[in-house]
Amino acid sequence: MKLEFPKKTTTFLVLFITLLLTFPLCSSTFSYVGTQENEINPTDMNIRLELFTTDISKTVHYYQDVLGFKSLKSYSSTYQPIQKGQVVLGIGLLEKLGNNHYFNSYPSNTKLGFGVEIVLEVDDIQLIYNKVKLAKAEIESELKEQPWGLTDFRLTDPNGYYIRVTSKD
Repeated sequence: MKLEFPKKTTTFLVLFITLLLTFPLCSSTFSYVGTQENEINPTDMNIRLELFTTDISKTVHYYQDVLGFKSLKSYSSTYQPIQKGQVVLGIGLLEKLGNNHYFNSYPSNTKLGFGVEIVLEVDDIQLIYNKVKLAKAEIESELKEQPWGLTDFRLTDPNGYYIRVTSKD
């Protein structure tokens, strides 16, 4: 028995199959709602947090000794980038910010990092917690499983920046 399709159905099927085969070739254009061809692809973006301090050396040593960060090449005595995995922190000298810098619009008694929680996701939360304890860092909140299912602990760096170290899953 030979199946016959109306001409409109055949045309529709050919167009539909063509679209299905073409879609993967241009899927990056359709990956994100509202993405224009000339916009930056969000998956090509990284993050670097800049933490400002009055003592770069003390801050860098804290992140190295407590959390295992490594120093990156620096071209200035007033700025030191450090990295661990995909996390890059730029440690900058607070007094070198210009008078018109955004942070200078806050009262001088505002705590550094006010309103920010730095969240570091790690594969082995117990290992990192043990290393932080060995480094004798002050822990704000001990290691515990949270109601949302992740395990974390919290600490503050010498400047007062609030850090949550958490499991990934």
